[in-house]
Amino acid sequence: MQKPVLYRKRLIPDECILLKNDEILHAEENLIVTKWNTLRPKKELSHGLSAFFLDRGIKISKFYNHAGELICWYCDIITYTYDRDTDTYVMTDLLADVLVYPDGTVKVVDLDELALAAEKKLISEEQLLIALRQLDWLLQTIYSGSFRKLLQYVDQFCPNNRFS
Repeated sequence: MQKPVLYRKRLIPDECILLKNDEILHAEENLIVTKWNTLRPKKELSHGLSAFFLDRGIKISKFYNHAGELICWYCDIITYTYDRDTDTYVMTDLLADVLVYPDGTVKVVDLDELALAAEKKLISEEQLLIALRQLDWLLQTIYSGSFRKLLQYVDQFCPNNRFS
């Protein structure tokens, strides 16, 4: 089976990067699961797994350190475009992020970047509203205790988080 091509588009900074080294573990209509190593070396972050929930507009990534220990689940609010002819997805990061730590701590970050992007017209009003609604859905999912159900999608395609 042919695997789709994935790009990550960021608004701040303005960049669009081919995720050529990401390994696609699973792809279906509303779910793509990948494993990857960091694009740019980081002190703590080494590698991870990501699940793109296309119908929900979120990407949940499991971030691991160099020793293979879970740092956190990093949740991006996203939109995407899809080109059927080339089987290519461009995942656009809508800036607002939620970090969920193994101890259950939840941290919402980068809302200042979302506001800046709106001020500078880097995103449309429609994208801003989508980002806020998707962020609200994600937070309600976390607070209700349903977040673990989403994590099962990542784990089923990479049991025991084995990367080899």
